[in-house]
Amino acid sequence: MQNKEPLLRSDWTIYRGGAVFFEGAESCRLQNCLLYDLGNNAVFFSKFNRGCEVSGCQISEIGASGICFVGDPGAVRSPSFEYNEFIPPPEIDRTPGPKTNNYPKDCKVYDNLLFDLGYVEKQSAGIELSMCQDIVISHNTIYDVPRAGINVSEGTWGGHIIEYNDVFNTVKETGDHGSFNSWGRDRYWQADKKKLDSVVAENHGMALLDVVKPIVLRNNRFRCDHGWDIDLDDGSSNYLIYNNLCLNGGIKLREGVNRIVENNIMVNNTFHPHVWFKNSQDVFRHNIVGAAYLPIGIADWGTEIDYNAFPDSVSLAQARSRGTDEHSVYGPLLFENPQKGDFRVKKDAAALSIGFKNFEMDSFGVVSARLKAIAKKVNFPSVLAVDNYSKDETIAFMGARLKNLRTLGEQSATGMDRIRGVLVSSVARGSAASQFLQANDVILMWNRKQVNNLKDLLEAKNAAIGKDAEVIVFRNQKELRQQIKLKMQ
Repeated sequence: MQNKEPLLRSDWTIYRGGAVFFEGAESCRLQNCLLYDLGNNAVFFSKFNRGCEVSGCQISEIGASGICFVGDPGAVRSPSFEYNEFIPPPEIDRTPGPKTNNYPKDCKVYDNLLFDLGYVEKQSAGIELSMCQDIVISHNTIYDVPRAGINVSEGTWGGHIIEYNDVFNTVKETGDHGSFNSWGRDRYWQADKKKLDSVVAENHGMALLDVVKPIVLRNNRFRCDHGWDIDLDDGSSNYLIYNNLCLNGGIKLREGVNRIVENNIMVNNTFHPHVWFKNSQDVFRHNIVGAAYLPIGIADWGTEIDYNAFPDSVSLAQARSRGTDEHSVYGPLLFENPQKGDFRVKKDAAALSIGFKNFEMDSFGVVSARLKAIAKKVNFPSVLAVDNYSKDETIAFMGARLKNLRTLGEQSATGMDRIRGVLVSSVARGSAASQFLQANDVILMWNRKQVNNLKDLLEAKNAAIGKDAEVIVFRNQKELRQQIKLKMQ
């Protein structure tokens, strides 16, 4: 329980140790081992490691994470540690990549069974990557964990290949996370979204100074019932995401650059784009979604959002009304045998007309007979007809548009601790609301009255006409208290 070392730009801390500990190792293997009933991390690769491998192991009933790769912060250029810390842009080292070689590289995690992890540390992962490069994570089965199955902390320094894994029963004791989770709070990043937008607009390449190689996420099966199947948070950049089967939580991309998402299946869920940069250069094409997109704070839709398959005409019409998906199609989601996990698209399905290509459905997870025999099996969902006709109520308020904060996506995009408050969807320039509100704010209190919904806000506001009002909003991961003057109306 000595997890006191902060990871880069996060609320995570970690203990740099484990039952099996590698540092300064080359060409070492941990193979066909059983690690169980351990109080902290099971396997830890610290600082310099090259060409090492963990394979054929069962790792279970563990106090913290299963397998960790964590480099030396001294190898990072312009590092920051706490979420709200940042280096002013003029002071940032503009040299791409690492400063030293004191980090794990060219290592492999193959054919391992990991389950019942995080008994003590909930801020943990099945496999954790931080300050490392070119790590291959292939054919692992991971389930029953409090947070992510696979977590990529920050972008330093990319090059990972994450393939053929089976990850489910995740985010069981936490929230705002995914079966696969990442953040990209690299040297350019800061929590103030307006300032961050201007940084990327002026120098797009700064977002790629740390994640110098693309991270590949392909041919995996994910299921998260308490978050997203794939969750790219806070600036995650330079990703190639294709041929993934997402069984419940869909795919979320928060702000970042150079993400290409192609040929994925999202069962009973959809694409969640959140607060993108104006010049993200993101691509989302040849995918199958199970419902209408759920964008939050999107003004610019990247390089290409098109050639996708929707379940119905209403979902497609909503997308086209935003200027995307000119060549996309709609039609029933016709899968071969979803009850048995075969989500290959049938020959007469509309999805095949827009370039979607079927991929293997029987190659996820562990490959050794010994581990296959004891691994838990994922539950396959029934394919549901999602209601695309309901709309959240929005109201005009002092030149802003407001709605109740009510979805997991809205909670994540705002950074709220739970679903509560009133979400600011937009603010007209020069309006009264623009003096104290910004888009993506959450109004929490008005004149010492708790604001849980629109009704609470309107009642509190009407009681304070002509008087000074104190307003508390949640913005950039913290509460902001403001005094305003309300005129008679």
